[in-house]
Amino acid sequence: MPELPEVETVRTGLEQAWVGRVMTEVHLRRDGLRFPFPKDMVQQLTGKKIEAVRRRAKYLLIDTTDGLVFLSHLGMSGRYTLITPSEVPRYSEVSSSPSHSKFGELTGYEGRHDHMEFRFDDGSVAVYTDPRRFGIADVFLRAEEQIQPLLEHLGPEPLEQWTAQDAARRCQGKRSPIKTTLLDQRFVVGVGNIYACEALHRSNISPTRPTNKLVRKDGRPTKALTLLVEQVKEVLKAAIEVGGSTLNDFAAVDGTLGYFGHHFQVYDREDGPCLKEGCNGTIERIVQSNRSTFLCPRCQK
Repeated sequence: MPELPEVETVRTGLEQAWVGRVMTEVHLRRDGLRFPFPKDMVQQLTGKKIEAVRRRAKYLLIDTTDGLVFLSHLGMSGRYTLITPSEVPRYSEVSSSPSHSKFGELTGYEGRHDHMEFRFDDGSVAVYTDPRRFGIADVFLRAEEQIQPLLEHLGPEPLEQWTAQDAARRCQGKRSPIKTTLLDQRFVVGVGNIYACEALHRSNISPTRPTNKLVRKDGRPTKALTLLVEQVKEVLKAAIEVGGSTLNDFAAVDGTLGYFGHHFQVYDREDGPCLKEGCNGTIERIVQSNRSTFLCPRCQK
């Protein structure tokens, strides 16, 4: 599943292409993805001008005129392909059907999984492709964003006002492993499996350490928790700079893959050597909450 850096990379690409543009046509090729589409989504979005493209956790939030927000979640395999006005005529003679788009040469799968298509006033087209259909699309009023069911439970953004003290407050009383806590979107948003493993390794913290052991008796963060918060921020920033990871089906809106995978220290490196200077440990894989966790048991305690 795309994590925060991947979604932020997509957000940046959509922002550059969409802000200021008017959606002249919206086509839906099925009734929904993970959930049904709002019944009036086409009518709500058609004719609307895009004012901003934001991100909340792993959700893309597209602000339009009339105070509407178009919410999009990429799920496991969702992606947007942007087609420039000069490219569109090349596909004008290609036949399409209610279930297939004419842009399959660009989007893949012969257009069978192109579930949403947006046409803009400059002649450009954006196609949302999602083979596994775990994505989400919704439309709501911006004024109701704080009570939107998909968003209201979310914790702090890791790259904004999230601090070690805030993390300590949320860690108190939690006996679950710290890796599990990092994946809890109520604790902090956007830190998925890959970057949780990387941040814990950088912090020399075992993913199995009980969360409450990272808080002092007076409620202040330990040095380990302070370092972990710093490393979560650093690993996310580093991934954003290079466009996310190369795993699974993620690609940026221009079709290019990210390169953070080249810098993995532990993730997916089972039986490989620990790359920390002087460690000489071996990377192991364990399973936590049905997900693979990679660690060096020698330097992570």
